[in-house]
Amino acid sequence: MTAHDELLKARAAALAEENDGDPRYDADGFLIDGYDGEQLDRQERAALRRVGGLSTELEDVTEVEYRQLRLERVVLAGVWTEGTAEDAENSLRELSALAETAGSTVLAGVIQRRSRPDPGTWMGSGKAKELRDVVIAEGADTVIADSELSPSQRRALEDVVKVKVIDRTALILDIFAQHAKSKEGKAQVELAQLSYLLPRLRGWGESMSRQAGGQAAGGQGMGSRGPGETKIELDRRRINTRMAKLRKEIAAMKTARDTKRSSRQTHHVPSVAIAGYTNAGKSSLLNRMTGAGVLVQNQLFATLDPTVRRAETADGRLYTLVDTVGFVRALPHQLVEAFRSTLEEVADSDLLLHIVDGSHAEPESQISAVRAVLADVGATDVKEVIVVNKTDLADPEVVDRILRHEKHAIAVSARTGEGLDELLALVASELPRPDIEVEVLLPYDRGDLLSRLHDEAEVLSTRHEADGTHVHAKVTPALQGELASFVR
Repeated sequence: MTAHDELLKARAAALAEENDGDPRYDADGFLIDGYDGEQLDRQERAALRRVGGLSTELEDVTEVEYRQLRLERVVLAGVWTEGTAEDAENSLRELSALAETAGSTVLAGVIQRRSRPDPGTWMGSGKAKELRDVVIAEGADTVIADSELSPSQRRALEDVVKVKVIDRTALILDIFAQHAKSKEGKAQVELAQLSYLLPRLRGWGESMSRQAGGQAAGGQGMGSRGPGETKIELDRRRINTRMAKLRKEIAAMKTARDTKRSSRQTHHVPSVAIAGYTNAGKSSLLNRMTGAGVLVQNQLFATLDPTVRRAETADGRLYTLVDTVGFVRALPHQLVEAFRSTLEEVADSDLLLHIVDGSHAEPESQISAVRAVLADVGATDVKEVIVVNKTDLADPEVVDRILRHEKHAIAVSARTGEGLDELLALVASELPRPDIEVEVLLPYDRGDLLSRLHDEAEVLSTRHEADGTHVHAKVTPALQGELASFVR
């Protein structure tokens, strides 16, 4: 063997040792031709990163002891497959806020960089064991995954970490269940929970059979009714029966909601819907605009039941303001389906005030998440005004960036009242106006029609005459028909 051959062999051995375990290289340490694999930095991929600033552990020992009796102690876990590291950390911080809203104590958060989630244990078996070490070190009793896990992934991860594992969807459903107050809201949340639970039932096969008799009970099949329903089959049937009943109840409630909405539409009362990301300040803004007195809390999903309030423009035109449930990134599809009847309030409105938290780290991503849900419920044709809220806390450069990027946008602060007058003026200018001009003479005993003209039409002038009140106004087509016999 020549010196040159020995040098090549030594270099190959060094390469093989350096690249051991890397799928881009073969057994001799050479790069595999045409490999176009994970495209991730090797050091990043191998690391399980701790995310700081998530712990909600309390300082006062007595309060900690009290809360530990009631609250779960959780570790958050995320798999970062796309975007920047900052995006991944912001997502985990949002999960931390969700966990706190649900009543948990967040002890730590970890992120793993992968090209795609592991089909078996979601994080990969090695990183799942490292997560187990974090759980033991922190004394946690629950792991919350920052995505929706398949039933098999959740079971496999629980087998490794040895504590309860829930995913993002289950956490959001739990928050909704805690906050639902109205009969409709409770029914919608229960339907979403059952829809989520149905494919995740676990059973024990024929050993849990509920129907067996005669020889079948002794393990023989002749002369009996057969093995019958297993426990899991019985549970599935009960869940399906309950879901069917809930769908009927929600459909009946939807009829009542549609009747009220139809009444407003018949009287041509314009509707303004308030929608946006959770905790963006929608209820605060509604209270500022109407004095509605709706619950306001600095937590996610404080409002679940839609609130409709009457409001009036500066020139006296009536309209309604509808406060809707907040949205969130990757809102569980079970919730979108269950709350579809409620979200239709947005689709049927004349104007949409899309509230954005200007102080959030990624307001543009919030806008995209809300628009994705609005598209699911068919609310894309409603005229949208972006309302950048919390300007007293926001970075002025971020607010300016949104105002420049969005076609119809305005900046306000529900807390200080800044920009509120401009918002009310904008709403008044965007609402549909009556456009059919009429002149009528209303007898003095038809005060009801005169009142409706002031409420639903744009009154240009009034003059009292001997036979009645002469009114010059712009009206809607429906009101024009009722006034036909009084036209001058």
